[in-house]
Amino acid sequence: MIGFRLAAQKPPEVRRITDDVVMRFEHVYEVDPALMSEHVRQQDFPAWETQRIVDSRWEHLAWMHDHFADSVVSGEELLRELEAED
Repeated sequence: MIGFRLAAQKPPEVRRITDDVVMRFEHVYEVDPALMSEHVRQQDFPAWETQRIVDSRWEHLAWMHDHFADSVVSGEELLRELEAED
């Protein structure tokens, strides 16, 4: 069994991005939990669990790119192309 103390793995304090969005970890955006509390109570879980989920999503995205994409274009690249057209 894996044991941990939630107090030792408490996620960082939220940083407000917009009225509806907060960020606890760099590049991990969340709907403000206060807005969600009307419908679903947010569960407390350790910081390592959030990092595990984020890492798994990146791994899945990389797998999808490897198997289905001829090329991967960044948003910055697309913006440069749009700006060049103006």
